[in-house]
Formats: sequence, C-alpha cells, structure tokens
Amino acid sequence: MKGVILHGGHGTRLRPLTHTGPKQLLPIANKPMSQYALEEMRDAGVKEIAIIIGDVYPEKVKEYYGDGSKFGVDISYIHQDKPKGISHAIQLTREFVGDEKFLVVLGDNIFAKSLSSYAKKFESSRSDAMILLCKVDDPSRFGVAELDDSGKIIKIVEKPKVPRSDLAVIGVYFLTPKIFGIINNLKPSWRGELEITDAFQLLMQNNGTIDYDLVTGWWKDTGTAQDILHANRLVLENISSYLHSNKDYEIKNNILIGKNTTISRDSTVTGPAIIGENCLIGPAVRLGPNVSIGNNVTLKHCEIDDSILMDNCRIEHKIHITESIIASGSEIIHDNERKNQQFLLGERSKIIF
Repeated sequence: MKGVILHGGHGTRLRPLTHTGPKQLLPIANKPMSQYALEEMRDAGVKEIAIIIGDVYPEKVKEYYGDGSKFGVDISYIHQDKPKGISHAIQLTREFVGDEKFLVVLGDNIFAKSLSSYAKKFESSRSDAMILLCKVDDPSRFGVAELDDSGKIIKIVEKPKVPRSDLAVIGVYFLTPKIFGIINNLKPSWRGELEITDAFQLLMQNNGTIDYDLVTGWWKDTGTAQDILHANRLVLENISSYLHSNKDYEIKNNILIGKNTTISRDSTVTGPAIIGENCLIGPAVRLGPNVSIGNNVTLKHCEIDDSILMDNCRIEHKIHITESIIASGSEIIHDNERKNQQFLLGERSKIIF
C-alpha cells in the first residue's frame, strides 16, 4: 500500500500564520501537523509516500521532509498548481499509485487512533474504498455520511445545511485505483472544486463498494487558530515526559523539556507543556498549562498558558499571554505590566508597548 499526504491549500483562515508557509507545517506540540500523518502512515507499514504540495512556499515542505530518509520513508513530491479540490489532488497521483491500494491523509488532520488496524482491514478487504467516520457536534462543517438501518452507507454529502447524521467523513481515505476512473467523470462543485464526497457518491452509484470504520477517541480538523490550540492541548495530554534541562525549578504535571534549555529557579512550569532545545526561561516565568515552546526561545518575567510559541521567539518583561499562536522569530517587548493579552502573530513580528 502506498501513501499520499495532501499538503496544499492557502490556509486563509489562519493568516497571518500562513503568509510565510503552508498551514500543515504549523507545529502541534513542537512538531509540524503533517508529520503526525506521515508517522502514522510509516507505523502502519506505508513506506512509499507522495506529498501533494501547492503554491504556498512548497520549498519549505521539501526542505523539512527531504527524501524522507530521516523519517524512515521514501518521499516523492507532486505539485498541484491551484487548490482544485481533494479529488483533483488524488487524480494527480495516478502514476505514483500504479495498480496498488493506497492511503490518503489530509496533512492538517490530527487524530488519536493509530491507522495500523484500519490499514490491515482494508488490505484484506475487497472494498473499492474505505473511509473513517467520526461523530461530531457540528456536522454541517464537514462531509457527512448517512447510513441505513443496516448500517450501510447510502449517501455522502459535503457540508449539508441540514445534516442527516452526525458522522463526519474525516480526512483519511483508503482507496483502490478504481477511484481514478470515477474522478474522471466528476464535475466541479459550486466551489469550483472536485469534491471527494462527490467521488464517493458517484462510486456508490456505479455499484462500487465503500466500507467504513468509526474513529474512537478524538479527531481535529485544524482549520482555525482555536482548532490548532485545541489540538495542541489534546496532544500534550497524551505524550510521555522527558527532561533534558536543569531541575532546579518547580515542575508540575506532565512536561517535556529539550536539551540545553535553562530554566531559572524562580520559574514554574505547569504541565502539560513542551519546551524545545536551547531555550532560556527566566527569571520569574510562569508557563502552562497547555503550552508549546519551540527551540531557541528566550522568556523573561512573563506568564504564558494555552499557547504555542514557535522557534526563535523572545518575550521580555511582565505580560500574561493566553490562547495565542506566535510564529517564529517574533518579539514582544514592553515596560508596563499587561494582563491577559491574546496574539496571532506571523513570522518575525515585533510588538513594542
């Protein structure tokens, strides 16, 4: 089985974070969100992976993942000139896939459950496709699967105004090459895209068989800043602790701290939290809970909770930051104490109060 990771799209709802790179490289617990998909594929035995890149700094994707050898996989890159829909992106993989079954994962989806059992199920099945479904509170935001009384899928609709079920089609699709013939007959939706839900619907109308499985645990579609912060909290709650720094400071609950990071004795870290390498934390810093701090970050006299700070950031003097995402190379410097500040800062932003 081969793998495909969709890494395109403009990420307009996440600007300014996506002005300087694709949203799938935004970090969740100090790891690009698309890396979770790649590692899940690898752990499920999928070693040949194509990454579909768009026109938002695709060179950054290539620079980070390279040929895949450092992740234990073999990576190819396929360019999608414009965001024309998931089905269009899948159609571009025809030559890469060949005659094999394949797994497609959206690079901005984060989920708790391993893909290994689902991959084994599909490998041994005769189905033309298998999709993963998850119960959600607001199904109108997603593609929705409607089941009959026997539990068989009878209809799949993209973002219905009046959903007939609460089962969202999450961004994990197990497919056979039969899907390419189906996509050839698709027409663009009102959004001007070739929708994957339309492909599944047409597959069923052409007597194709679609299996499904329900995802237990959590799943996040990280389309907004709040979705990313929520995913960050969920991931931090489920990772194992490690400490590679001095231990003279106060720690509470689950935390991960990288090499060569120094934390002052008068600082406190409350987990779940992750701090990268080569950071200087202190004096008088309060971190956590639910905080991800990247590499080479300097923090002084500040309080930060429920936030993500990327690499090479600097924050000095008294400020309380909450529910914020601060991109690489940003600085916040001021002289007066400020409470409960919230930021969404793109790369190399600088705020001086």
